[in-house]
Amino acid sequence: MNRAKPRVLISWIGRNDLNALDGNGLGPLASTLTAVEFDRVELLYNYPEDEVKPYLVWLAEKVNADFQAHAVSLSSPVNLGEIYQQADSHLARITSSGPELSILLSPGTPAMQAVWILLGKTRYPCQFYQSSLEQGVQKIEIPFELSVEYVPAASGLSATKISQLAEANAPINAAFDNIVTRNPRMQTLKAQAQILAQREVPVLIYGETGTGKELFARAIHNASSRASNPFIALNCGAIPSELVDSVLFGHKKGAFTGAISDKPGVFQQAQGGTLFLDEFGELEPVVQVRLLRVLQEGICTPVGGTKEESVDVRLITATHRNLMEAVSSGAFREDLFYRVAVGVLHLPPLREREGDLSLLADTLLAGLGDQDAALKHKKISPDAKNIILKHPWRGNVRELQSTLLRSALWCQGDTISAEDLRQSLFQMPEKESGITQRDVSQGIDIQQLIGQFAGDYIRRALDCSGQNKTRAAQLLGLKNYQTLNNWMEKYGIS
Repeated sequence: MNRAKPRVLISWIGRNDLNALDGNGLGPLASTLTAVEFDRVELLYNYPEDEVKPYLVWLAEKVNADFQAHAVSLSSPVNLGEIYQQADSHLARITSSGPELSILLSPGTPAMQAVWILLGKTRYPCQFYQSSLEQGVQKIEIPFELSVEYVPAASGLSATKISQLAEANAPINAAFDNIVTRNPRMQTLKAQAQILAQREVPVLIYGETGTGKELFARAIHNASSRASNPFIALNCGAIPSELVDSVLFGHKKGAFTGAISDKPGVFQQAQGGTLFLDEFGELEPVVQVRLLRVLQEGICTPVGGTKEESVDVRLITATHRNLMEAVSSGAFREDLFYRVAVGVLHLPPLREREGDLSLLADTLLAGLGDQDAALKHKKISPDAKNIILKHPWRGNVRELQSTLLRSALWCQGDTISAEDLRQSLFQMPEKESGITQRDVSQGIDIQQLIGQFAGDYIRRALDCSGQNKTRAAQLLGLKNYQTLNNWMEKYGIS
C-alpha cells in the first residue's frame, strides 16, 4: 500500500509572528498551523536568537506540529540576492525527499514573498497559502505562469545579478545626463540643480518616494568641486533612535555595549565631500538640535568622546514630508529648516511629468538589457505602452522600474504584452486622507477636490436614505432637497 507524500510547509518567521508573544493575536504562522495540518514545518528566520527562541516555545504550546527552525544570515531583509540563495538552498534540501510542498507567503518582507513566488512557480512547484486578519487562512492560486524561457535563466542568475536588477539605485557616477526628461518643468529643475552644484550651499530636495531625489543629489555632487571626495548617503528613517548619534557623529571604543572599536560617523566619512541625508524629516527633535550645532560650527563630538572634531561637508537633504507644516506644528526646528533649505528643489511625481512616461519606460528597459543579456532585446508593445500611460505610478520611477523588470522576466518573447504588464502591476488602495494631504505648493484644483469630497458624502447619504433626497439633505445638514439638487448639479453628481 502506497503511503501518501508527507505534507511540508516552509515559511519565514515574520515580525507579526513574534508580536504574538505580546498578545497581538496568533500571527500568520500560528494561524495557518491551527487551520491546516502539515506533517512537517520548516521555519527560516533572520531575527536575534533571544527573540526567536521564546516564540518557538510559545508556538509549540499553541499548535500540534513538528517544526524545525533554521537561522538564516542576511545582511538585510530586503537583499533579494541573499534571500534567493537561502530560500533556494532550503527548498532544494526539503524537496529532495519528494514531499507535497506548501509555502506560506504572509510572513516576511515583500522581497521574501517575491522570491517565494519566483521559486514556487519555476523550480519547486508547490501550493501557496496566505493568512490575514481580514480573510483568515487561504490556499491561493497565483494567476500566471512564468515563461519556459525564464525558468533556466532564473536558475542561472547569480545572487548579485538578481540584486542589481531589482534595485533602482542612482548610479555612483550619476550626471545630469542620467536624468532623462522631455518635460519643461524637469528641464528647469535640472538647470537649477546644475547652478546649485557650483555653489557651496546646502540643498533641500522635496519629492515623493521614487521621484529621483538621490539621483539629483549624486548629480549635484559629481558636478561640484567636491566630486573627487566621498559621497555618503544615509536614510534617516532607517536608523534606530538609540543609534542616531553614533551613526551621524561616530563613537569611541567602549562608549556603549557593542562598541568594540572607534567608528567614524557619516559626517567624518563624508569629510571634504557631500553628505546626503534622505528622509530628513524623520529626525527626532533632540537630534535636530545636535545636527544644527554641527552645521553652524562645523564640529562634532563622537559618542563617548571628549575631543571635538572638525567636519567639512556639503549637506544635501531630501524628504517627502512638508517641512513647513512640520515647522508650524513644532515637529521640526525652524532654525534647522532655514539652515538646510537654501537651495530648494521640488521634484514632481511621475504622473505630472507630461511627455516623460514613454521615454522613461524605454530608457529603463534598455538599462535592464545592458545589465543582463537575457533582457537585451525586450520591447514594449503599443497596448502595454497605453497601460503605462494610464497608470498613476504612486511609486514613481522606482515603481516603473520594478514593474518593467517583472514584465521583462515574465514575457515569453521579446515583446512585453499588455497582459504581461497587467500581471506585473500592484494596485495600491487610495489613502482615505489623501484628499487633504495634497502638496499645495505644487498647485491643486480646489474645485475638483471639493467636488470629490462632496460627491462621496452625497452618494453615501443617498444610500443611507434609500435615495430620498429630503432625508439625505437632512443627514448632510443642508436646508432642503433643492439645496442638495443644486450641489449635485454644480459638481456633476448623478
